[in-house]
Amino acid sequence: MRGMRIRQAAALVVLIAAPVRAQNPAPPPVAGPPPVPTAVWASKPTTTPRYPAGLTPWIKLADVKAAHRGEASWRQRLFDDGRLMAEYVAAAPGAVQSPRFHPDTREWFAVLEGEVRVEIEGQAPIAATRGSLVNIPRHTVFAVHTVGATPSLRFVLNVSGAETFFVADSAVPPTQPPPPGSAWLQTTINRTPGRYDEFNQPHVNIHAEGAKNPKYTGGRFVRDDKSEMLVIYGYEKNLPPFNPADKGHFHAESAEAWLVFTGQIRYAFEGQAPFVASEGDVVYVPSNTWHATRFVGEAPSCRLSITEYVGNTLVLEPRPK
Repeated sequence: MRGMRIRQAAALVVLIAAPVRAQNPAPPPVAGPPPVPTAVWASKPTTTPRYPAGLTPWIKLADVKAAHRGEASWRQRLFDDGRLMAEYVAAAPGAVQSPRFHPDTREWFAVLEGEVRVEIEGQAPIAATRGSLVNIPRHTVFAVHTVGATPSLRFVLNVSGAETFFVADSAVPPTQPPPPGSAWLQTTINRTPGRYDEFNQPHVNIHAEGAKNPKYTGGRFVRDDKSEMLVIYGYEKNLPPFNPADKGHFHAESAEAWLVFTGQIRYAFEGQAPFVASEGDVVYVPSNTWHATRFVGEAPSCRLSITEYVGNTLVLEPRPK
């Protein structure tokens, strides 16, 4: 029934071009030339870069939950650095996020707790549970319904300042308030629902993938002109021996953020004491800042690597001669 409502509601607000098929065949990957290690002189600040105002290296999920204790549904902004923004979204059982879409940006989210039913235009309904990643392209109507007897908790990411348009299935404006200094205006948009490709699939669950494939290591799940997200999954036992002197790498023009999606991850940042973050924690490092990451423990670990530039450059220490 809700699948029918979302299609009917979408037709009221827009003229839809050819709909996205339920299964879009991914084009075969194109093999390119291998990377070439090249010695370069790269500029690097002589002092450790400062964190922008309001941003911190490590946000513990336990601390955020404690701040919202007793609330059935809540939202908490995690970071907004002017390019990307992320938030936790908690919803009570039965809560419905009404049909909507983003006019110019892609939204993706990770399910940390509970179960949500996700209806994405052109796709079969998705039952997303702990470990699920859901990817919604621009111009694509979607709705999220928390099902079951427990609340849901999602990590949601989009471009900073991303707009949300609500499907006008009645003359009543959305109950959600508009951005400050603006008002809801009923309009019409001609749009084409987004398509999926080899790097952008509607849904994956890392726990299901890890269970069926002992060699599962993740891969790109989001890639477009505004951001990239890489699933990095594995075990500490498969890593090289720990080297506390390893500084890792830095990115010249992009900050990097992570959601610890399962297990534990060790982080060592320039200017910060090393720490071990646990499932649900969010970690952030500015550009031009050395950072090293590592799986911790016997259980599988997974981090979602989020960057502002697609294929951003990793600046490494010189190779020993």
